[in-house]
Amino acid sequence: MNKPLVAAGTRIVNPLNRQTFIFTRPHESEDVAEFDVLLSPGGISDVKGEQHIHPKSDEHFTVQSGLLTVVIDGEERLVRPGETVTVPRGRPHMFRNGHDGETLMTLRFEPGLKFLRFFLNFAIAPTARPDWFDANGGSSPLLGALALNAFPDLVYGVGQPIWLQKALFAALAPVARLNGYYLPFDEPHKAPALELSCFEAAQR
Repeated sequence: MNKPLVAAGTRIVNPLNRQTFIFTRPHESEDVAEFDVLLSPGGISDVKGEQHIHPKSDEHFTVQSGLLTVVIDGEERLVRPGETVTVPRGRPHMFRNGHDGETLMTLRFEPGLKFLRFFLNFAIAPTARPDWFDANGGSSPLLGALALNAFPDLVYGVGQPIWLQKALFAALAPVARLNGYYLPFDEPHKAPALELSCFEAAQR
């Protein structure tokens, strides 16, 4: 078996989305990517509340405790403990905490592609480089372009053709590098010395 990307059970808090990622199965696999997410009150998949698509993978949401609202093609579904909702590949969707308490769920992507590595970078970025994010949790389009170009075919926005988004990300990724952006999990050596604690906790 390949080496785990992080220690099993590693928790990384993304305060902007009010999510705690719990990497319960940290071995990277092209077949399956699975990890837990703890949503605090107000926790949401995207700070802007926008839907997205996964063109080549199905996503399964299984609620362990609490309540989860999954929006698929604009239709809301309330998922209760023990229930699973599957979002077929290519379908627009988003999710948010469905009540005022915490919600613990398991996310599973099939095939797994590079989702595990992508979400490690996504989870760490706000803590590693808070200066990349504004007061509302929004980030520069350059950062998004860099990440989405590095991990093609995982996530795209809704409303523009995928080929156009790919071309835009490819054009902006070098500009992002020139402006100092990088992938914090894959390039921890570039992190400021005072912000290395999140990497040490994640990678030991």
